[in-house]
Amino acid sequence: MKLHELRDNPGATKTKKRVGRGPGSGKGKTAGRGIKGQKSRSGVAIAGYEGGQMPLYQRLPKRGFNKPNRKEFAVVNLGLIEKFVEAGKLDAGAEITEDALVASGLVRRKLDGVRVLAKGEVTSKLTITVTGASKAAVAAVEKAGGSLTTTAAAAAE
Repeated sequence: MKLHELRDNPGATKTKKRVGRGPGSGKGKTAGRGIKGQKSRSGVAIAGYEGGQMPLYQRLPKRGFNKPNRKEFAVVNLGLIEKFVEAGKLDAGAEITEDALVASGLVRRKLDGVRVLAKGEVTSKLTITVTGASKAAVAAVEKAGGSLTTTAAAAAE
């Protein structure tokens, strides 16, 4: 193989359609834009524009409310914690804190705290301290002989 024999794979490059280059090109004169009108001109952006009529997104009523200071929790299910304990990524003997969950890779980041939910089975005796937990999760951990304490509950009382 020589330098002048180098070629791109067939179909890898496609030539750009050159518009407005004479009637023989098939895209001459108006360059495929038709005749007159807003869309035949340059600098047109008509996303959601309805020709002066009130656009649909403005005609429909507004609903709902987004709380600007809402808390966003990282959510963990009990089944996943159990799975990580069995895999040896979390130490069941030691206290499982939010930092331990992040270090093990179970939670990517803490956000406003970690909340534990009751999906999945718990068999090992765990001591968990997190920002929040569902009542079912607390019950499931205590049933397995462990304890689940929340820091958010202490702050709210």
